[in-house]
Amino acid sequence: MQAGNAIYETIADLPAALPVFPLSGALLLPRTQLPLNIFEQRYIDMVDAALAGNRLIGMVQPLPERLAGDPDTPDLASVGCVGRLTSFQETGDGRYLITLQGITRFALGNERKSYSRFREVECDFAAFANDLRCGEGEDGVDRNGLLKTLRSYLDANNLEADWQSVSEAETEVLVNALCMMCPYGPQEKQALLEARDLRTRAETLIAITEMDLAKSQNDGGSTLQ
Repeated sequence: MQAGNAIYETIADLPAALPVFPLSGALLLPRTQLPLNIFEQRYIDMVDAALAGNRLIGMVQPLPERLAGDPDTPDLASVGCVGRLTSFQETGDGRYLITLQGITRFALGNERKSYSRFREVECDFAAFANDLRCGEGEDGVDRNGLLKTLRSYLDANNLEADWQSVSEAETEVLVNALCMMCPYGPQEKQALLEARDLRTRAETLIAITEMDLAKSQNDGGSTLQ
């Protein structure tokens, strides 16, 4: 797959270790884009290092607060997604506005000791090699079921969608975009990230949304947001 000016044909094209950005509730998936506002000095250092190197950063969620340990260096989820830094802007007030393009998921290995402020972990991409194949698994997705659930969610929340754009979107793009835009919490986002393949991710999103709709109908409010 291509991300920015780089092409990643196999997992051999990816590094053995990555700097990681722990961010609760953030979801990056292959071939999607995630805009980020970087203001903490350690993550500004991380972006500087990425720009000077291979431009790759691993997005990963910290574990829930009750399990995360030290708030400054919380324990991390076991799976993240590597993104290539494809857009960069300085704001003039010390912040960076960047965009990451998702490449593939990875399993987190040992954390490397470093003198830098940001964290770096060893990565295992072996289980996610198919992420590099554009459109992998699209044929197995119940697109009609996904769209039906999306319509039910929008109707229940008095929201509108550009249905022409939705209908024209490739299935992989549609599934991953909906997962990234969904208003659910960190645990649900992690479940979507860890879904085995595109079909399972779509099924997981449908199940989460149906549970949310059922809960809303029963007590007038969602518990997943």
